[in-house]
Amino acid sequence: VIIIDELADLMMVASKDVEESICRIAQLGRACGIHLIVATQRPSVDVITGLIKANIPSRIAFAVSNGTDSRVIMDASGAEKLLGKGDMLFHANGASKPTRAQGAFVSDEEVEAIRDFFLQNQVAAPSYDESVLSELTGGGGGLGQGNGKQDDDLLPDAVRLVVESGTASISMIQRRLRVGYARAARLVDIMEQNKFVSEPDGAKPRKVLIDAAEYNRIFGGNLQSGSPGSGKDTD
Repeated sequence: VIIIDELADLMMVASKDVEESICRIAQLGRACGIHLIVATQRPSVDVITGLIKANIPSRIAFAVSNGTDSRVIMDASGAEKLLGKGDMLFHANGASKPTRAQGAFVSDEEVEAIRDFFLQNQVAAPSYDESVLSELTGGGGGLGQGNGKQDDDLLPDAVRLVVESGTASISMIQRRLRVGYARAARLVDIMEQNKFVSEPDGAKPRKVLIDAAEYNRIFGGNLQSGSPGSGKDTD
């Protein structure tokens, strides 16, 4: 179960990437038992987008301040008339109209007790692929060294794109190199590990740390030194 406690915070930082990731998980995750619980206290159209709503058909609305917020969540007014303190509308997938219900208060202690119960009574121990974990946590040496954990066939193309365009956004790499989100994100991670781009700093854009001359030295390319991306901020 994937729980996002405040969607608005993520959408403020990288709305397109977050929207795409949520939609992909909602579309494909249920087949392998991955489920989403997404919550926000700011039900506006730039947070709960049409694509997100289309892929999360079951929704709950608690008391909101106006009918517009209710329509964003439920596609219907009514939540603005709720009384608060757990009073809610539940719209199940396939239902013609929402159902009014009362949500119970659950303390932190009760949540922890339920968690501990499942941990103690699980049928089988979790199964982890150690090779996958080592790929994620393994260090490795410099670029292309070690056992290939730091390498990717598209890395030269991705770095060239960063230097030429001055941007290192995951969505741009997806679009220009025609790869999926996971691979584009991994390429950005590799670039960060090799100091080609700066580390993320909250909502601030990354900086391009490699210039054309350094690119040519590492990858044997023929980039001109006047490429626009060198040292520029990225999104």
